[in-house]
Amino acid sequence: MVGRGTSGAAPSDAALLRLAQRRGRALESAQWRLAAAESCTAGWVAKAITDVAGSSRWFESGYVTYSNGAKMRELGVPARTLARYGAVSAQTVQAMARGARRRAGADIAIAVSGIAGPDGAVPGKPVGTVWFGLDVRRGQPIVRTAHRRFRGDREAVRRKSVACALRLLARQLRHAP
Repeated sequence: MVGRGTSGAAPSDAALLRLAQRRGRALESAQWRLAAAESCTAGWVAKAITDVAGSSRWFESGYVTYSNGAKMRELGVPARTLARYGAVSAQTVQAMARGARRRAGADIAIAVSGIAGPDGAVPGKPVGTVWFGLDVRRGQPIVRTAHRRFRGDREAVRRKSVACALRLLARQLRHAP
């Protein structure tokens, strides 16, 4: 999946909580356990999820892998993937999600890597560029990626990234058995 620019207002804490509560109900209903692998959101997806009382029934683990070294060490992202495509790429979030799901023994994992700003932009990857990956273990592993370009300051980009991760998770959960 490739996304579009998003210039709307950043979601509030209450809106993120509502999204997380809905994801929790869907995960619990499917009897799935979730893992999160995060770079630019630095654990904010896991925080939103664990703000929900009872989340230990469906949240397994979170990995904050901000540096490339952490991505390789903690999630098994290949050095050649990072060298060829960079930390903010479909290939990297695929590897992050796969690594998180496998290491946590989870049923599904969400990964986020992006450029929240105000600096860090590189040619072809402006501030606000964020990639998302999902890895699902049910029969054949399923990996999906999505790309978005968010507008706003650092906090707005990060908040929008958390909300987007939770929404992408919802899309995948609609297909849960």
